Amino acid sequence: MSRPTPPTYKTRNWPAYNEALKRRGSLTIWFDPEMSWEAAPTGRRGRQQSYSDAAIQTCLLMKVLFGMALRQTTGFFESLLRP
Repeated sequence: MSRPTPPTYKTRNWPAYNEALKRRGSLTIWFDPEMSWEAAPTGRRGRQQSYSDAAIQTCLLMKVLFGMALRQTTGFFESLLRP
């Protein structure tokens, strides 16, 4: 029994095809403007925390969601938060 041949497609509108591929990789993330990324001072001795608990949880959520390593996640958020 022979397999049916799969259909072949010819792309005729390359600019639209290229734009569709770029849109497929697009990612939009909205952050709550009231969320504090910096940790509040604790008043205790020692080095202060850099980031708030909410910021750390957000980063870890994205890490698990996209299956990234911790350093990749750090670079991802640094690129998102860069002015």
